[in-house]
Amino acid sequence: MTLEMFKALGAGLATMGFIGAGIGLGTIFGNYFQAVSRNPASQDKFQTWLFVGFALTEALGIFALLIAFMIMFVI
Repeated sequence: MTLEMFKALGAGLATMGFIGAGIGLGTIFGNYFQAVSRNPASQDKFQTWLFVGFALTEALGIFALLIAFMIMFVI
């Protein structure tokens, strides 16, 4: 049991944040398509919020990757 092994294990566990980002993106886009299919006139109103939600959710995945890289190479 070496320090390198624990670093690799911690980095692997840190990348599990991508699971949440994937679920979040699926939920955001699924709900957007459902709302637009029910009311096509509201597409412009919801599209702005779609991109904001996409950016924030994707940022969480990128932060998880950053933490994994910090565990592997900095600590």
